[in-house]
Amino acid sequence: MIAIVKERPAPGLTLKRVPVPRELGPHDVLVKVKRASICGTDVHIYNWDAWSQERIRPPQIDGHEFTGEVVSIGGDVSTVKVGDSVVSETHIPCQKCLQCRTGKMHICKNMQILGVHRDGVFAEYVRVPEVVLWKVDPSILPEYASIMEPFGNAVHTALVTDLTGKNVLITGAGPIGVMAVAVAKVAGAAQVIVSEIKEFRKDLARKMGADIVIDPSEEDLPSRVRALTEDNGADVLLEMSGNSTAFIQGLQSLTNGAVVSLLGVFPGELSFDINGLFTFKGLTMYGITGRKMFETWQVATQLLKNSRIDLSPVVTHILPADRFEEGFDVMMRGISGKVILEF
Repeated sequence: MIAIVKERPAPGLTLKRVPVPRELGPHDVLVKVKRASICGTDVHIYNWDAWSQERIRPPQIDGHEFTGEVVSIGGDVSTVKVGDSVVSETHIPCQKCLQCRTGKMHICKNMQILGVHRDGVFAEYVRVPEVVLWKVDPSILPEYASIMEPFGNAVHTALVTDLTGKNVLITGAGPIGVMAVAVAKVAGAAQVIVSEIKEFRKDLARKMGADIVIDPSEEDLPSRVRALTEDNGADVLLEMSGNSTAFIQGLQSLTNGAVVSLLGVFPGELSFDINGLFTFKGLTMYGITGRKMFETWQVATQLLKNSRIDLSPVVTHILPADRFEEGFDVMMRGISGKVILEF
């Protein structure tokens, strides 16, 4: 089969032929990949940065966001059958630790991640354990099914608190940030304010329904947010940027008693005035990793199946797999939403 492989410990990826994973354990499923999308994590792996060097062991197939069709199942598989259309949770839980056994599989202590700790999905076929698969409604187009994993991040981040009638600030208008705009709107937010410096992403945020888009390099974000909220500040911060300056400006923009939902991953240690910006303001902060299994997937499915959210503005590029280099290029230049690869 054709696969996109991190062949050696150096920048770049290689398109090559590799064996189809034929051997299935009793709970394994072989899926024919139809669409796969490029994630920021894949860009880290492509660039071979410090994060990737600590985790990736080449040679290894890249990728973790996909949709496909079940073509073969292990002897004890009972939740999917051959012919089912599926999407997949990318966090593979051990099903044995305390977290897994108490309804928190998404933060499993022994977590493995597709395309990070094992071969990923940038290939014509992928072998995954039954536990991570979620049957996808046929009404959801493959392009949108393939990004249900990052869409789930947006759903999980936004819905940790009731957004009804709330002023919501989103820092960072990457693909997940702009999907969170749509989630906040459908959840009843009074006003969705987005902070972003890149022109392409500002426009994407507006297309997804942002009420106000602020460029913090041109305006003072906390002052503008207070002006938009009767001098109170935002009620909720959804941090999607992974940028320390954006995060601190976001905290400065909040009213006392606000809620912070933190998805952005920062490149190193973060220093800020925890007393003045957090403790004395009485904030509540949630750390978000992945999606709840499978509560988030059910919510995401219903939002898409019933056309409550339109993801078409987010999918800016659909490319055949052999043009993956183009996809990585537009992502690294910040001139894309989600880039979908066809296998």
